[in-house]
Amino acid sequence: MNRLRGMRELTFELPDLEAGWVWLTGAGPGDPGLLTLYALHALRSANVVVYDALVDEKILALAGPETLLEYAGKRGGRPSPKQADISQRLVQFAREGKRVLRLKGGDPFVFGRGGEEALALVEAGIPFRIVPGISSGIGGLAYAGIPVTHRETNSAVTFLTGHNLTGEVPDNLDWQALARGSPVIVVYMALKHLERIAGLLLANGRAPDEPVALVSNASLAGQRVLETTLARCHREAEAAGIEPPCLVVIGEVVRLRAGLDWLGALQGRVLQADPLGLRDGREAG
Repeated sequence: MNRLRGMRELTFELPDLEAGWVWLTGAGPGDPGLLTLYALHALRSANVVVYDALVDEKILALAGPETLLEYAGKRGGRPSPKQADISQRLVQFAREGKRVLRLKGGDPFVFGRGGEEALALVEAGIPFRIVPGISSGIGGLAYAGIPVTHRETNSAVTFLTGHNLTGEVPDNLDWQALARGSPVIVVYMALKHLERIAGLLLANGRAPDEPVALVSNASLAGQRVLETTLARCHREAEAAGIEPPCLVVIGEVVRLRAGLDWLGALQGRVLQADPLGLRDGREAG
């Protein structure tokens, strides 16, 4: 079995996670292999890891045996720590001289409230480092065999959240502009309001038969992918028992999964060389 060689063999120096500092770090979409080197280094260096609900246990197992692991996750419909309390906890640990790792699923600045926590550290005079992570809206979809951009389908993609601060569908979005102007839409945390979101897009001009994919537990062993259409996605997700965390991607890129489902290919799926049906004897431009 291949194993990661020691950090000492790297060709560059890793910065120290110093006492009294907080590293706001992305853990990626879930698979521990998608951690950055900085994130792994921080896990091995921290005295305290304050982690979110979407951080996999295999990632937490990379922390040192004496490291304090403190849960600070938020899950819809369940009792959750308040954001102000989480930020204050980070400040407290740093003032105690701890080496603090704030570990968040995906990327801390993509629907992760990393900016709020960083600003709280600034106000408290706590030094910090931002360590980006692979956002689930990109890396998680790649594990499902769905690219967010493809030359023959789209030159733009829109990322949006399925709920606002109050837990409802965002009411400050221009749904007409989204429906008409964005060929591919990736929605985080959309499952609870999927019927409403699909209805808004349909009411503003999206086609009922437009391809949609729901990716649950992206990049993890329990990953599930449901391919459906915009008109049917709510009913079929419910019938299939799709559960959060779940990404929703809307657009022609979903059809590319027939050719790019590399995980499926490992299990025997035969991939299509031309999933979009574009071959007509001409060379690509």
